Amino acid sequence: MQVRLDDVKNGLNLPEFDGVAAQRLMMPALRSNMRPWDWSGQPRLGGVLVLLYCYQNELHVLLTRRRDDLNAHAGQISFPGGRCEEGETFYETALRETFEEVGVYPAALTALGPLTQIYILPSDFEVYPFVAWHHDGQRPSFQPNFAEVAHILDVPLSHLLEPVNRHEEVWNLHGIEMDVPFFDFHGEKIWGATAMMLSELLERTRSVIGYR
Repeated sequence: MQVRLDDVKNGLNLPEFDGVAAQRLMMPALRSNMRPWDWSGQPRLGGVLVLLYCYQNELHVLLTRRRDDLNAHAGQISFPGGRCEEGETFYETALRETFEEVGVYPAALTALGPLTQIYILPSDFEVYPFVAWHHDGQRPSFQPNFAEVAHILDVPLSHLLEPVNRHEEVWNLHGIEMDVPFFDFHGEKIWGATAMMLSELLERTRSVIGYR
């Protein structure tokens, strides 16, 4: 299934689209998408970037595999992103983190629109995702920061849209067995908040192209 950039743009502009419901399609069972009411203080705030570009005549999304020795979300597949610094908008955070993690300059990107904010319980983060396009239409010359990034994943949107690449397994997470849905990309398992944000992007796109 070929996906065009206009399909994504139109999907991001759908009126009254239920982003939370789309995210929940890839939410692990027993996972809460709300901060516990009895936790003190406020969640940390962050921004992430869903970076789209053309590669091998097909629309791709950038994902990174985090290093296995990091303190948070070690070894997981993720979008570039991180904590919002004072004076930044969430989109500015996403752009800065993308430059720091993979070396793509903000000036090379065109904003397409936001996805629905998502709360990540294990790290107590409220994350604001944004979709952007590498505006020369080509694959960026990525320069991964190997202090954080183990390697880059060039993932075609068409691959993620295929139902055969969505799976579900029982995993033991934090001592609890639960059903965990994930996207498989050549053996890499894309799950958790990353899969949930991808799910919203994909469901918006499906609504435009009519592919199920």
